[in-house]
Order: sequence, then structure tokens, then C-alpha cells
Amino acid sequence: MLIIAGSLQVEPAAREAYLSDCEQVIAQARATAGCLDFLLAADPLEPGRIHVYERWESAEQLAAFRGSGPSDTQQGEILDADVQRYLISGVEAP
Repeated sequence: MLIIAGSLQVEPAAREAYLSDCEQVIAQARATAGCLDFLLAADPLEPGRIHVYERWESAEQLAAFRGSGPSDTQQGEILDADVQRYLISGVEAP
């Protein structure tokens, strides 16, 4: 299993439109084989920050989906990004 997590920065005034434009990508990801979770969400305290959280069964399934990433327009709206890939070797109850 792997997790993709981090944040994106966009212009605060453009954040809601950016997230709205991402709804189709989120739905598409969640319908993709191997996607366990996929979320882009507004940060409640920082107006231009968007949280990224993805959970995938395998790197191969993630790679098969990746061609469906942000459009060129969406990519151009990202001012900064800090998103990392985490490989998970085990899962336990909290």
C-alpha cells in the first residue's frame, strides 16, 4: 500500500473554483481499480492551501491512473506543492 499526502498552494480567491474543477478527477480516481481513498480538501485556516490525500493498493495502479492528473490549466494554478509518496509496510488499528 502507498499513501500520497501533502498540500498545494493556490491563490486564495481561486481555491474554491480549483476544488470544484477537481471534482471529476476525484470521482474518476475513486472509481479506479486500486484506489482506496482520494481527497483534495480546503484547509480551514489557510485560505490558499489544499490538502492532498490518496491511498492506493499498489504503485502500478497509481501509475495507471496518473495520466489523469491535473489539467494544464489546473497545473498552472498551483503556486507551490509539497506532496510526498509514502510506502506502507504494515497497517495496525490505532
